[in-house]
Amino acid sequence: MPRSRILLIGAYGQFGRRIAVELARDDVDLVLAGRRLDRAQALAASLAGDARLETARIDVEDGSLASDVAALAPTLVIHTAGPFQQRDYRVAEAAMEAGADYVDLADGREFVAGVARLDAQARARGVRLVSGASSVPGLSGAVVAAHASRFAELHSVESAISPGNRTERGLATTRAILGYVGRPFPALVDGRRRDVHGWQSLRRIRHPAVGTRWVARCDVPDLDLLPHRYPSLRHCDFRAGLELRRMHFGLWLGSWAVRTGLVRDLSRHAKPLLHMSEYWLDAGSDTGVMTVDLAGTGLDGAPLRLRWSVVAREGSGPQIPATAAVVLARRWRIERPAAGAGPCLDLFRLDDFMAALAGYPIDAATLVV
Repeated sequence: MPRSRILLIGAYGQFGRRIAVELARDDVDLVLAGRRLDRAQALAASLAGDARLETARIDVEDGSLASDVAALAPTLVIHTAGPFQQRDYRVAEAAMEAGADYVDLADGREFVAGVARLDAQARARGVRLVSGASSVPGLSGAVVAAHASRFAELHSVESAISPGNRTERGLATTRAILGYVGRPFPALVDGRRRDVHGWQSLRRIRHPAVGTRWVARCDVPDLDLLPHRYPSLRHCDFRAGLELRRMHFGLWLGSWAVRTGLVRDLSRHAKPLLHMSEYWLDAGSDTGVMTVDLAGTGLDGAPLRLRWSVVAREGSGPQIPATAAVVLARRWRIERPAAGAGPCLDLFRLDDFMAALAGYPIDAATLVV
């Protein structure tokens, strides 16, 4: 088996940096890449571990992308340079042309589902292309898969994410969220598919670790992928929220401005809105929570409701969306993946994911509710 040679694009970004820290511990060749070579070099100088580190300048918008990737001869390309809602598949195609497997951290609904259009080409090339190795659908899908066997019929999946306000935030993630605020998108709600709107349909979630948090609807890949994967589902929903109510409800008001046509696109204002949010970085907490609620009929025929939750303390929340790519990279060193292209579903077990987070102040639990 050839030595793993991993090209990490966006290596010095919010999630790329966390992946780099983990993979630098492994006995691999790790190429840290991005548009700014100086930042990649600074990151390399800060890392310790068994990996052989290199740096490279890679701009995913350059016409030379395919040749630049091929020149580095990777066996795996990890793409973290979002927002993916505005990307095409040129990085995945460049990886495929170079004979490399590919993983991205996309959470854009159409982008993640659309990677399957490359399936025939990936099979012909003998490589694996995976989109959505993030909190959704990577982790959320693993949670549902881990608990689905407890149901005779699974009827409902509702997920929510609420990061702590003092947790690091990035511009790409901000742009991705603002891109669907106030906009309609389809979801399976109470047995029928209908349009809902981004950052509306407010709801409160309660968790002992964080108290009460407000959340609102978001457009994510799960809304298509989970009903397809589990045909018995009659309800599939996803919400997210900001810990500080002034920020959460401010964005909710912004969603109405978009919905009524007063504002065309909030994502155009991502930089000033992100800068504004940083005025309140000292408020709130550094503890985030993700919940996945599953409901249906248990194996005994009685109604069953479960809540799986993960709590990330000390600002460790961004480690969660960075972990699926690490799990896949390590697994594929031992066992070659089947060739093809598709979303990040059924590719790792929940236990493997949580084991990769050992050592971080992150804990998960499942309760019957």
